[in-house]
Amino acid sequence: MEPREIHAEYLGAMLARDADRFADLFALDGVFEAPLVPPGGAIPRRVAGREEIRKALTDHYRRSTAVLREVNKERSRRILHTTSDPEVFIAELDVVFGSPCDGPDDAAVMSLVQIFRTRQGHITLMRDYFTAEATASSS
Repeated sequence: MEPREIHAEYLGAMLARDADRFADLFALDGVFEAPLVPPGGAIPRRVAGREEIRKALTDHYRRSTAVLREVNKERSRRILHTTSDPEVFIAELDVVFGSPCDGPDDAAVMSLVQIFRTRQGHITLMRDYFTAEATASSS
């Protein structure tokens, strides 16, 4: 899969809160990191291995009591950057929450940067840079 396809699948899995679909994007030895999440946060800072990623996300979704907010896809922004290394790409996201009818003052925005390293169409390392406050208000 190409970077755009990998990232589209990743976003679909996240929006659907589908831990199986999310984990299947990773290589067997893939690693998920969220370096800005404090130790003991709602999601682990680092999870290694496809099955451990599956378990961590399943547990997170099961524990999460936050109300899911609608993602306004029309107002959200996604930019993918390829690099000189064909196995690495970077995603910039501004995710806007709220219905398309909400005014600018009603919407909440979560900005994040993601770095993906891939091999043969699977994620080997994904670093997701966002603040812990964002997960508390939007997950």
